[in-house]
Amino acid sequence: MTTALSVAATYRRLSARRNLVLGLGGAALLLSLILDCVTGPALLPVRAVAEAIFRLTEDLTVDAIVWRIRLPAAVMAVLVGAGLGLSGGIMQTILNNPLASCYTLGISAGAGFGAALAIVLGLLLPVPEAYAIPLTAFLFAGVACYAVFIIGRMKGGAAEILVLAGIALLFLFQALLSLLQFLAAPEALQQIVFWLFGSLQKATWPKTGIVAAAFALCLPLIARDVWRLMAMTLGDARAEALGVKVGRLRLRAFALISVLTGASVAFVGTIGFVGLVAPHIARMLVGEDQRGFLPASALFGALLLSLASVASKIVIPGAVFPIGIVTALIGVPFFLALILRFRGRGA
Repeated sequence: MTTALSVAATYRRLSARRNLVLGLGGAALLLSLILDCVTGPALLPVRAVAEAIFRLTEDLTVDAIVWRIRLPAAVMAVLVGAGLGLSGGIMQTILNNPLASCYTLGISAGAGFGAALAIVLGLLLPVPEAYAIPLTAFLFAGVACYAVFIIGRMKGGAAEILVLAGIALLFLFQALLSLLQFLAAPEALQQIVFWLFGSLQKATWPKTGIVAAAFALCLPLIARDVWRLMAMTLGDARAEALGVKVGRLRLRAFALISVLTGASVAFVGTIGFVGLVAPHIARMLVGEDQRGFLPASALFGALLLSLASVASKIVIPGAVFPIGIVTALIGVPFFLALILRFRGRGA
């Protein structure tokens, strides 16, 4: 009886901590979203921005800057960050590898190659370039994700094989991307480089709606598998002993990851390390329980990219710094610290 009460008290304490972390993270995200709308090359007063958001301003210029440029970009940062953070959390769970993410396993590289291919082909494609670039980026993100799974399944579907397959595809798509850059005309090369930097400045409400729709489509499917994903944290053998069909779960998870990653990078370009960093922050704060870990991964992914968006507009006054460079500058030191940490554990 005493043991049961102790377990119940521990569970309530952990649940309270999880709710507190999610609540504080949500408040921080809201504040970051407001800062993202306030900052920008055009130095607008905070009051003017607030009035424009609530449609109280009579200044058409301020209204256009806020509603056509800043708000879509700010909301896009939240959605893309949440998608990358959530996909990174799922990938780390199903592969049982803390270094796994859509960026480090080649899925983002596949999307980058697809976008570059559309840019180089240009008028040869049957759809307008504005739609061809995100469409091919989305398509090749799915190809990369599916290829990782197929290669891994040929060798029994072990998590280590999937990781190695992802790393191999990362180098493959990077080599193909370099080849396209070598062959591209100067104008196309400039456009490819700009896309690979990552930028939120071309965000529009229709594009934001597409990313939101992809996110809304995936959420119920992820929620349905949350207990199975929790079993995966115990390892493949124990998960199978609990009745989880590990192969099918990984296939579904990879499909969802490809949708989330493809939709996230299709309109904003390559954004690195968010899918790696956000799940680790979530894990440190709420633990491995997937009911808290996955929402926290999405939340902190959104917060990281929103803060990176703010930083990209204040690094160089009057200009917008490429957000992909900002996330890399944040992510690389974290990535190296993570490698050293796990190396030290194994020594």
